[in-house]
Amino acid sequence: MAKSILQTEKECYITGQTNNLHKHHIYAGGRRQISEREGFWVYLCGRLHNQSDDGVHGKNGHELDLMLKRHCQMKYEETHSREEFMALIGKNYLD
Repeated sequence: MAKSILQTEKECYITGQTNNLHKHHIYAGGRRQISEREGFWVYLCGRLHNQSDDGVHGKNGHELDLMLKRHCQMKYEETHSREEFMALIGKNYLD
């Protein structure tokens, strides 16, 4: 497991909460293994992960999901090219 490219502390990426943490793979589904290998993941508190409608997997979580995808792509592109990101994920979240 690679370290997260977005955070160094074990706390919710959004709230800073340190209990009831869930590991969230930012690019999931068929890209989950890529997320794990490349460090495309963050800790989220349960409420912002999958324990409420406002969580990233909830019915109101689309904006949070997109924000995490954008933050991750921006961070990755600090040391890699857009082409490298596209080769891994296949979609640009910044334009």
